[in-house]
Amino acid sequence: MKAIVITKPGEPEVLQLQEVQDPQIKDDEVLIKVHATALNRADTLQRKGAYPPPQGASPYPGLECSGIIEFVGKNVSKWKIGDQVCALLAGGGYAEKVAVAEGQVLPVPPGISLKDAASFPEVACTVWSTIFMTSRLSKGETLLIHGGSSGIGTFAIQIAKYLGSRVFVTAGSEEKLAFCKSIGADVGINYKTEDFVARVKEETGGQGVDVILDCMGASYYQRNLASLNFDGRLFIIGFQGGVSTELDLRALFGKRLTVQAAGLRSRSPENKAVIVAEVEKNVWPAIAEGKVKPVVYKSFPLSEAAEAHRLMESSQHIGKILLVA
Repeated sequence: MKAIVITKPGEPEVLQLQEVQDPQIKDDEVLIKVHATALNRADTLQRKGAYPPPQGASPYPGLECSGIIEFVGKNVSKWKIGDQVCALLAGGGYAEKVAVAEGQVLPVPPGISLKDAASFPEVACTVWSTIFMTSRLSKGETLLIHGGSSGIGTFAIQIAKYLGSRVFVTAGSEEKLAFCKSIGADVGINYKTEDFVARVKEETGGQGVDVILDCMGASYYQRNLASLNFDGRLFIIGFQGGVSTELDLRALFGKRLTVQAAGLRSRSPENKAVIVAEVEKNVWPAIAEGKVKPVVYKSFPLSEAAEAHRLMESSQHIGKILLVA
């Protein structure tokens, strides 16, 4: 098969389409003939040598895919050859075929094309496991999403609104904020021209929001704490603003705040299977109803992975960028 190989750590041009060996599947895995995969920030970090795949995972980038099941292991019971599916991966999506544990596979949502289905697994599992399973966002509460126009952001806006929350977002342009509002965001904050702490306080009568989903890390840490309501929950999923900051623990104690951080890639297959099952149960019905829609900015052929990475790193896109095998 062909796959995108990281020939050495570096800029997008190190991504090269090469002939490689087909993956070998285990008894509890399926082999998917990949139709499409989606880019994630983690892919760009892996390309630079800063985010190696977990032990035993595929060396090729790609944390999600859609496609058709080509082979099933002898212990697989849920899936059969020919099923159209999408899947959460630990790696290997930038290839013509990928092996994945059956518990990390989802049916293509009703009404969604096989290509667009590739845009859902990583964002759906990330958002559901962080905002809902861990931070327990509930109907009537307020949510602040940093990077509202990202793949995760555009998905989080839609599912949070579907479940009855008031949604705040930050983004870096009026165009991106307008799009976020068009899919359900209640309050848009341009982080280049506004202080998001002051705006959050203004919009909530001085109370703050209940949950924050943060991709920035250190640079936003203290301001995030200042933006939370009593018993607020901050979940950090990225470190685009750095990894090191001084902590003022008084804010945590004074407002009984909870701060957590986690990623999906390093979780065990058993843990991922639990998240995937919860996503199918709670998120797929919203997609079937048309309340949560794919947001795909542009699709590239697999051979143009380098160009797709350049677009992602320019931050000019809204939603997801796909590679089609």
